[in-house]
Amino acid sequence: MGKITGFLEFEREIEQYQPVEDRIQNYKEFTVAMPEKKLKDQGARCMDCGIPFCHSGCPLGNLIPDFNDAVYRGKWEKAANILHSTNNFPEFTGRLCPAPCEEACVLGINEDPVTIENIEKNIVEEAFKNGWVKANPPRERTGKTVAVIGSGPAGLATAQQLNRAGHKVTVFERDEKVGGLLRYGIPDFKMEKHVIDRRVAVLEEEGIVFKTNTTIGKDIIADQLKADFDAVVLCTGATMRRNLPVKGSDLKGVVQAMDFLPQNNRRVDGVKDLGEEILATGKDVIVIGGGDTGSDCIGTSIRHGATSVTNFEIMGKGTIERPTNQPWPFWPMRLRTSSSHQEGATRNWSISTKEFLGDENGNLKGLITTQVEWVKENGRFTLKEIEGTEKEWKCELALLALGFTGSESTIATQLGIDMDVRTNIRATENNYATNVKGVFAAGDTRRGQSLIVWAIAEGRQAAYHVDTYLMGSSNLPLKGDGDLPRV
Repeated sequence: MGKITGFLEFEREIEQYQPVEDRIQNYKEFTVAMPEKKLKDQGARCMDCGIPFCHSGCPLGNLIPDFNDAVYRGKWEKAANILHSTNNFPEFTGRLCPAPCEEACVLGINEDPVTIENIEKNIVEEAFKNGWVKANPPRERTGKTVAVIGSGPAGLATAQQLNRAGHKVTVFERDEKVGGLLRYGIPDFKMEKHVIDRRVAVLEEEGIVFKTNTTIGKDIIADQLKADFDAVVLCTGATMRRNLPVKGSDLKGVVQAMDFLPQNNRRVDGVKDLGEEILATGKDVIVIGGGDTGSDCIGTSIRHGATSVTNFEIMGKGTIERPTNQPWPFWPMRLRTSSSHQEGATRNWSISTKEFLGDENGNLKGLITTQVEWVKENGRFTLKEIEGTEKEWKCELALLALGFTGSESTIATQLGIDMDVRTNIRATENNYATNVKGVFAAGDTRRGQSLIVWAIAEGRQAAYHVDTYLMGSSNLPLKGDGDLPRV
């Protein structure tokens, strides 16, 4: 695939960023588009590797060598068709996925891997620009109705696939707009929300009905939903936030990342009534948590005009190179530096917060940390504090980006659905069915906090099994198969 000698002729190149001093003045995306010639050169780097391990790295089973080859040859519409055959929303993954496919790229064994994610993003943007992304409603309807709860990537993928099969699909969303964490969580500078809106417009034209400002279990009792639809698919995400149970965690100024980030999404969207505003402006900010959510808090705080932004990570500092105990093609836990990190944050590893400090009015004014180390005892790693390393930090806003512990249980309780020990809805990849007949689950609500690409993959696979439940068989695709709608 690509040019036979392309990987020898061309170096890896990715999109550049606008200068930091320019991009932090607003919340717009800040990548600088590459010329078509350079994109073709990047597609040319895809090797004729025999066994494309990038397939194993991609939860969707994207046909990566095929669309790389099409880009190299300038066949953009063909590339778009190949890409959309396995991925409903490449405009999301092309911007937000950590690209496990690239870590599994054969060229990545001893060279820089192919820029798969950037090629993917440019393919779909070319498709939208040229009008190739069109509504494709089913020619016939089956008469079956499906309710999808949650409009994040899992819910949207489930809905589109089941609609393609000819079922009448209604998506329920508790927020005021469609998108889940894509809209209320991911900062606009990583993905502007018109990217969601243009795709939702296509889904609506295909016949999917969206009902926002609707909380299942409150506005509509879950049992009523089950009675009104032939099948129900739960795609509600893993939204239970992990707390930091230390002294002072109730002080004003200790804030969950998922209160801070969605509020800013609404602020950028022009919403006036935000309740009590959470702003980093003029404050010393400490972001506790070193993952993507922590990075998003950093970039947002810098755009607010924070005095300083510091990042804490309880794990040790990773290596730039792949760790020896995480060989190719597996996903390596290496040091990753985001665009937000580059904008001015100070990063600290192997550090744990012991106490938040407040003033006489209950406002956060600082915190105390200690250095830690991970010690292996009896085959397991245990966290140990390093004596004499306590330190006090000035801080007026602490953002907790500590991940999620599972799904909210309201729907599960009302329907009598079993949950596992991690408070995820219990359903297996065999059929994505819960213990309640006609009720299925996909995405983070089933597997726990995960990636957008996994959410889309689970939505597609769940749709296959829901279609089979409703019709006895299904022509919908599973991982790596092209789309073959029933009608």
